[in-house]
Amino acid sequence: MIEFIAQNMAPIMFASLIIFLLIGYPVAFSLAANGLLFFFIGVLVSPYSGGSINLAWPLLHALPDNFYGTRVMSNDTLLAIPFFTFMGIVLERSGMAEDLLDTIGQLFGPIRGGLAYAVIFVGALLAATTGVVAASVIAMGLISLPIMLRYGYDRRLASGVIAASGTLAQIIPPSLVLIVLADQLGRSVGDMYAGALIPGIVLTGIYMLYILIVSIVRPNSMPALPLEARTLGRGVISLIVALLVTGAISYGAYRYLAPTQGDNADILGFAVGVIVIYVAAIVDQRLRLNLMSKLAQQVVIVLIPPLALIFLVLGTIFLGIATPTEGGAMGSVGALIMAAAKGRLSLDVVKQALASTTRLSSFVLFILIGARVFSLTFYGVNGHIWVEHLLTSLPGGETGFLIGVNILVFLLAFFLDFFELAFIIVPLLAPAADKLGIDLIWFGVLLGVNMQTSFMHPPFGFALFYLRSVAARVPYLDRITGKQIAPVTTGQIYWGAVPFVCIQVIMIGLTIAFPQMVMRYKGAAVEPSTIDLKLPDMPSLSPLGTPPANNGAAPGNGGAPAAPGTPDLSQPPSFGDAPAKPAAPAPDLSQPPKFN
Repeated sequence: MIEFIAQNMAPIMFASLIIFLLIGYPVAFSLAANGLLFFFIGVLVSPYSGGSINLAWPLLHALPDNFYGTRVMSNDTLLAIPFFTFMGIVLERSGMAEDLLDTIGQLFGPIRGGLAYAVIFVGALLAATTGVVAASVIAMGLISLPIMLRYGYDRRLASGVIAASGTLAQIIPPSLVLIVLADQLGRSVGDMYAGALIPGIVLTGIYMLYILIVSIVRPNSMPALPLEARTLGRGVISLIVALLVTGAISYGAYRYLAPTQGDNADILGFAVGVIVIYVAAIVDQRLRLNLMSKLAQQVVIVLIPPLALIFLVLGTIFLGIATPTEGGAMGSVGALIMAAAKGRLSLDVVKQALASTTRLSSFVLFILIGARVFSLTFYGVNGHIWVEHLLTSLPGGETGFLIGVNILVFLLAFFLDFFELAFIIVPLLAPAADKLGIDLIWFGVLLGVNMQTSFMHPPFGFALFYLRSVAARVPYLDRITGKQIAPVTTGQIYWGAVPFVCIQVIMIGLTIAFPQMVMRYKGAAVEPSTIDLKLPDMPSLSPLGTPPANNGAAPGNGGAPAAPGTPDLSQPPSFGDAPAKPAAPAPDLSQPPKFN
């Protein structure tokens, strides 16, 4: 029995961790306690393991270095987490989500499902500025859910749209989950952001496509806004004209800057066009020139600041100007400036943001410390080799591995949070993926899309819990229409999430089928045959080991002898005549040697 335990320590240890988590113990303490318990057992039974356990008491001395080394306390990559968390919470308090939802809802209001489109669009914008799921779901649940119920939206559809659009913060940069995945996979956060950008946009488009299909099949489930609710009036043509003018200014600025700025001219030209139209909208609104419609003014004034913040964070990262940590710091400063500009910045807001940031950062840090204790023992019992052999032996090669891993992560997401999956499961999967030749950035983005479902899984999805906390539980009177609105039940929230979970599963398949969506982070491939290497001419030197050209004459000199002082590289160097040494006397071999 002891031999069986010793030789199967890795699977027993992993199964014990799953049991601890299912019982309900905190993840960080389950990891650490499980690691220490099996370390003690492993040292005792190691003589019976046949060499498969490499644990000894002095190995515990490595724990302080694991805690204070580059993997935890001194990990610069993880510094981005508190910055992006602080930025997201300040933006949520600044009222940016409320302004965006109101304005975009008015823009899409005349069409069926307009509010649903607005929620998805704003969810993508909030994801690109905050990176925090809780902030996005709670803000949109408080603001948009009452409006959607007021105008007759299906409760399941409204709940699903809000929960799903909030989880876009999982995959659209600057996502916190992408930071953790990049750290665990040993890859650049900037590359992970670049790889995840297109899949995040594609997923947003699929959400909108689903709304379009439902609006055609079930038009009564998402009616258009009535005319009296469109307080900004009409003005889409004015907005289109403003966008065309912005494009023309951007193109002109690009042509002007291209000779001096090179590859950055397009981005700088776009920035010039956006700044000009933003200033024009503010001047038009303040001076009441009426050059633009009220709707166009509001859209430009409300949309430009978050777009500028996105460029400040992601643009500087993609251009290589700033690291993700520096981008997060600039984003935090930008969020404070935006909150101050709206008159929403106060000491109480900063205190709340700092408290929430500290809480989340401590949560991540404790899980990471527990994961280091667990991995010390798990690697000591060759658990990583067991997992690698288990995964690489799946039928189907790379495709079978990807399908098996995604099914595993999908099932574990019913019970584990994305941080727990990232710190427990990903370090075990990465070596096997690397051995199969899978690009780890692509693998990380694929896992990120899969882990996104952990927020939507009924009944344990956190996004569903966030929405349940702000959705009405009892009937209430609407303050605009005066009608009694029925509450939203937990079952309606759960069933509303199911179609979007299916869409996320489809997105996993698309990412596997079309890896170039992610692999474009590497840029265009270089054809070796097109590379032309030119070496400078060196006429005074001949190839080593060959006599000088023209029998010692300098090339291009008509065969004339080399100039005095020109070295003859065909001969070994001479350092002058060395002083002659006296000849040693010949030894007398007829006598035995003397050792005086």
